[in-house]
Amino acid sequence: MTLVANLSLIVIFYIIGSFPFALIFTKLFGFGDIRNIGSGNVGATNVLRTGNKFLAFFVLCFDIFKGFLPFLILQMYFQDISLLNKILLCHFAILGHIFPVWLKFKGGKGVATYIGFLFGLNPYIALSFLLVWMITAYVTKYSSLGSLIGILVTPAYFIFINFNFYILVFFIYLTLIIYIKHTENIKRLINKTESKIKLSK
Repeated sequence: MTLVANLSLIVIFYIIGSFPFALIFTKLFGFGDIRNIGSGNVGATNVLRTGNKFLAFFVLCFDIFKGFLPFLILQMYFQDISLLNKILLCHFAILGHIFPVWLKFKGGKGVATYIGFLFGLNPYIALSFLLVWMITAYVTKYSSLGSLIGILVTPAYFIFINFNFYILVFFIYLTLIIYIKHTENIKRLINKTESKIKLSK
């Protein structure tokens, strides 16, 4: 692939990831600005705090698809591409979600889009992530803790199952970004003040 093609795909994938569906759909459904609700985070978990489970699920699906779509585009139009280059290009959808230019680079925490990214990369890794997340969240009732533990599945895969130094370094970098976005959650988990999952509304 040429440099121009790579740069063009980076911009396209970033824009795909940057669409703030949590903000768009909460406004369309009459809940106002999601940034004024709950934690103020532009993500599906915070949409759940509106009390509308369908809306939260709707946003979740769209945010997941943002992470998967770049892989689909590459599969359709750019099949001769290395795995490393593929994940480097596609991860800009995650960066777009976390740092959307439309919201002054203050977006979501990237987990849902990361899940879609994993489905594009390897469905088995994605399902492993979801399994770890569900078990952790079910036992502890902390969605954030489920995400923080689940995201370690991918680096572990490239250490113990299919070792690849460069891809491992990439996923360590991506994991650190998402961990940094969860800094406040980590502090609240340590202080035992993190909000627990509540589905009774």
